[in-house]
Amino acid sequence: MKKIAIYGQYLQEDSLETVQEVLDQLAAHSCDVFIEKDYEKLINGQVDLTHAQSFENLDASFDLMISIGGDGTILRAVSYIGKLNIPVMGINTGRLGFLATLQSEELELAFDLLFKGKYRLSKRSLVTAVSNHPTNHLAPDNFALNEVTVSRMNTTSMIQIETHLNGELLTSYWADGLIVSTPTGSTGYSLSCGGPVISPDTEALVITPIAPHNLNARPLVIPDDTVITVKVMGRENEFLASLDNRIASYPDETELTLRKADFTIDLIELEHVSFIKTIRHKLLWGEDKRN
Repeated sequence: MKKIAIYGQYLQEDSLETVQEVLDQLAAHSCDVFIEKDYEKLINGQVDLTHAQSFENLDASFDLMISIGGDGTILRAVSYIGKLNIPVMGINTGRLGFLATLQSEELELAFDLLFKGKYRLSKRSLVTAVSNHPTNHLAPDNFALNEVTVSRMNTTSMIQIETHLNGELLTSYWADGLIVSTPTGSTGYSLSCGGPVISPDTEALVITPIAPHNLNARPLVIPDDTVITVKVMGRENEFLASLDNRIASYPDETELTLRKADFTIDLIELEHVSFIKTIRHKLLWGEDKRN
């Protein structure tokens, strides 16, 4: 791996040391380093950028993207990658870190394993959304690694979300919104709304209502080749649709069609990291915290 992209969103004082160590490790391995232009402006003058350049867009010549931050930073990094098949390695300077699993204190080990090839690629499925709106179809960046969510806008009233699976009516949810999550996103917004944790290699999607009024509405796990169609109706004239952290508004009764994307995102998992270890640690499974 010789051509490396670095992406970040924010810079806390305690993460400067992490950024500098990443740059030092890449320099030690004679890598060509490119930093996203806005992040480069943010860190310029605070770390040594002598051997780094900036980028606005990526191409297939890049071997790796390093995301420095939390899970939200990885989600934004993925929007640069799309179908380019550039793997992502997440270094966690945020909080929970289900996707950004590497900690700052283990960077020397992490880069040693990386450049010795002691890692695997965890292929993560995505979900796409297309609307029947005459001008806003969400393309080309119409994909999400975690989830697509429809939700109410500028109102405290619930919305009605008519939902079809492969053309067959499932139900009309009365709720604050509806989440369609990938297995990767099952540890995100869907989990906080009562959805299940799903292993990343599971071929499934999860439909999770947000604060449903019909109390018998429960999260539903479906095959990932299912085509999901949703239509939102409510007292307001518009509703929100979000793809991870990208948000658009639509007139009521706009129809959104959701399906599994025809490409994947590769997350680098070093040999000492696994999904099972991550959820056991992050969710405190098997740990007694009563004392």
